[in-house]
Parts: sequence; structure tokens; C-alpha cells
Amino acid sequence: MTTDDKLDSLIDDLISEAKRTSRTTVNRQTKIKRATTSMATSMARKKNDPIYKQMIRYRDLYFKYRAKLHKKYSPRTRSRARR
Repeated sequence: MTTDDKLDSLIDDLISEAKRTSRTTVNRQTKIKRATTSMATSMARKKNDPIYKQMIRYRDLYFKYRAKLHKKYSPRTRSRARR
């Protein structure tokens, strides 16, 4: 079985799999797009792609700065969130 056959079978499995966590209707094109994105990311990780490393670095920085903002503003916004 070649790599393309494995990818095709994985796509078929993802398309036929029922999404029970979402209430929205997901069409076939959306499922294919999601599967393509996740497989491309995993392939880039396996090949140690420098673009993948940059993506992870900036994602980590995003979460770091988001946590800093949360720490700074959460006491002020907590009372507004309760309303």
C-alpha cells in the first residue's frame, strides 16, 4: 500500500465519520479541507519542516501573551462577566 493509498483511506474514514460534538452541518468539502490541513501539519512535523517550527513558536508566544493579558485584566473584567 502506497502513501497515497493510505492518505485516501484516511480521508474516506474522516469523511464517513459522524461528528457528534457539533450541532452545525458539515459538508463534504469542509471535511476534506479539515483532513487536508491536519495531515499537512502532521507531515510537516514528521519532516522537521522549519515553517512548522515557526508556526509552533508563534503559537506558543500567542498563548504566553494571552495568559499575561488575562492575569493583568481579569480582576477588572470578572465583575463585568458576572452581569
